[in-house]
Amino acid sequence: MPILMIGVGGFLIGGVVSAAKAKKPLPAIVLGVLAAVAIAGGILWLWPT
Repeated sequence: MPILMIGVGGFLIGGVVSAAKAKKPLPAIVLGVLAAVAIAGGILWLWPT
């Protein structure tokens, strides 16, 4: 599951790049925040306790 979350984060980063090239700042910001949360969640899930 954590690897899937990191993969989804990478997919969302692609959406950020696409939205930024299309000069649509609001979708780029939203996708960027979601990507950061997905990647951070995946990494923290893998973090040893």
